[in-house]
Amino acid sequence: MSEGEHAKRGIDLERPNAARVYDYMIGGKLNYAVDRVFADRILSVLPNAQHMALTNRAWLRRAVRFAAEQGVRQFLDIGSGMPTVGHVHEVVQSIDPASRVVYVDNEPIAVAHSEIVLEGNENAAMVQADAEYPAEVLEHPVTEALLDFTEPVMVIMAAFVHFIPDSRDPAGLIGAYRDVLAPGSYLALSSGTWEGQGEESQRSVALYEKSGTPLTLRSPDELRALVKGFEILPPGIVFTPEWRPDEPLEDKPEQSGGLALVARKER
Repeated sequence: MSEGEHAKRGIDLERPNAARVYDYMIGGKLNYAVDRVFADRILSVLPNAQHMALTNRAWLRRAVRFAAEQGVRQFLDIGSGMPTVGHVHEVVQSIDPASRVVYVDNEPIAVAHSEIVLEGNENAAMVQADAEYPAEVLEHPVTEALLDFTEPVMVIMAAFVHFIPDSRDPAGLIGAYRDVLAPGSYLALSSGTWEGQGEESQRSVALYEKSGTPLTLRSPDELRALVKGFEILPPGIVFTPEWRPDEPLEDKPEQSGGLALVARKER
């Protein structure tokens, strides 16, 4: 892709992009040199950063499978990032091919490649929008065509809210999505945390500050405050590997660096 095409698509190759950095961390190929250089800097100060990304991805697959097993057939993935193996639609459509998935991201590369991956899949689509403006997402023609908010939906915010500082009201943002959901809907949320972390996390957060994509890591209590109006389901707010694991739990789940929860809207 030429420089002109990059500019036309709104792709900034001067600064690393969080979605592309995450893609590199989990072994993807939809990233650029600027993203790889930044990711390698993160790994130099936080060697288990790749493990953090992979455990978050594994939690996401467990969370959406759980919702599908409860009968949910609609999924809205906020800040979905790059299309990778085991993406939400693959998991839930393996349970019921009629399950409908809307992915949302504002990263042009994520959008372009998702559209390629989803070509021919009538029950899954990509929306390019800024998820911090819920109306852009909820009133998008693709969203309105695929999702029926009078029926249960799972809203997914995997590794998303830690990019929303308190000054931008993450609780209000989550509340805007909650308010349109029918009873019986779910929220799946994960976030970076200071809980159980060492100085390495402080150094990685400092690098993100310099990149122009600052992180706001949160405690369990801070995450609980963001999801008012939802009932947090067992096992509660835990490190990502501790959330309903498929395999024996690893010795040090705090090395995942992330907390996760799944919550249900009762009314």
